Amino acid sequence: MEAIIAPVSVELLEAELTPDKLLRKTNKSNNEIYVLTHHDSPNVMREIGRLREVSFRTSGGGSGLDCDVDMYDTMEVPYKQLIVWNPDDREIIGGYRFLHGADVTYDENGVPMLTSSHLFKYSEKFIKEYLPYTIELGRSFVRPEYQSTKMGAKSLFALDNLWDGLGALTVALPNTKYFFGKATMYPSFGEEPSCLLYYFLSKYFPDEEALVIPHRPMPVNMDVEKMKALFCGSSYKEDYKILKEEIKKFDRNIPPLVNAYMSLSPTMKIFGTSINDEFGDVHETGLMIKIDDIFDDKKVRHVESYVKAL
Repeated sequence: MEAIIAPVSVELLEAELTPDKLLRKTNKSNNEIYVLTHHDSPNVMREIGRLREVSFRTSGGGSGLDCDVDMYDTMEVPYKQLIVWNPDDREIIGGYRFLHGADVTYDENGVPMLTSSHLFKYSEKFIKEYLPYTIELGRSFVRPEYQSTKMGAKSLFALDNLWDGLGALTVALPNTKYFFGKATMYPSFGEEPSCLLYYFLSKYFPDEEALVIPHRPMPVNMDVEKMKALFCGSSYKEDYKILKEEIKKFDRNIPPLVNAYMSLSPTMKIFGTSINDEFGDVHETGLMIKIDDIFDDKKVRHVESYVKAL
């Protein structure tokens, strides 16, 4: 495990956060969202890599390197970085990296060069009918300080600020119908709470077309009959309440990002869970969201607010 690099100078960061890279202002907290790449903002990329590694190690994952920057960040057509910047405290709050399907390159075997390609096998149908209209999301993080309730409203809206950025992308990249990504779970979450969550997700958000399949599925010692008896509610809302109550018995909560994805769309697809042996053996659950099916209140909050500001 390498020692993480020192913070990058604020002056270097601000020199690269130029107006042409500004995507929008956030709805809450008066923060700013920028889109950039390693090629046009190498110092910001280095600070993103530092913060990602700090955040992921805090949760029990991480690359183990001094800075979490990989080939997908630096290749010829790299993943773009979406970040939330706090102009008052002059620091990055959180971010995503993303790549539109129209910009995907393929290896010699015709496999898309996506960050999830070592975790999941893509069906021909997914590659031809979904990927060209999809934004793949990855490496989502929120700076650890902003995950604490001690930060008050600043931490409360950190994830909401990121959703503002994703909402704006659906307008800025109009040939987009889907978000495809991963929700990360850490081994420390525990086997029994994980089983509860995975069963619930597979019940309400199944991938009936087998579009994406894990290369190395996470082994789950699940008593399916017990789960069926437990989740006996007559609706999603009732079973969700059961899920929260059961997970709390293990002194756990539904992970915030997973919870946020579940509240975005009723037609989300879950693609199973793969073990990421390159990132601390974390559990990566693949998922896809159809943008047209996102709940109206979320569209108003994160998409229409951006359109009105144009």
